Amino acid sequence: MGIRLMGIAHAKVQKLHKTLSSAARSQTSSTTTTNANNVPKGHFAVYVGDQTCKKRFVVPISYLNHPLFLDLLDRAEEEYGFDHPMGGLTIPCSLDYFISLISALNCS
Repeated sequence: MGIRLMGIAHAKVQKLHKTLSSAARSQTSSTTTTNANNVPKGHFAVYVGDQTCKKRFVVPISYLNHPLFLDLLDRAEEEYGFDHPMGGLTIPCSLDYFISLISALNCS
C-alpha cells in the first residue's frame, strides 16, 4: 500500500514539474519571467490566497514529501487541474492556513 501511494505521489510530482517547467518557458512578460527566474534550485513557486489577492511563496521541493502538502496538491489538482498560467502552482487555501502549514513544516 505504501509503495503504491508513493508511486502515485511521484507521478503527480513529475506531472506538476513538467507543467510548471513548460509554463515558465512559455512566459512572454519580462516581469513574470523575472519572477520565474528568482526561484532558487531545489524550490518552486506557489500562489496562495483568495481570487482578489494571491501571494507568491517560494518553497523547498522537500515539502512535496509531506502528507499535508500533498493534500494541498490534491486540492489544487481538483480545482485547477495542471494548468497554472501564473507560472507557479496555485493552491486553493487561505493565506493563514498556508502560513501555519509551512511554519509547521519548517519546525519538523
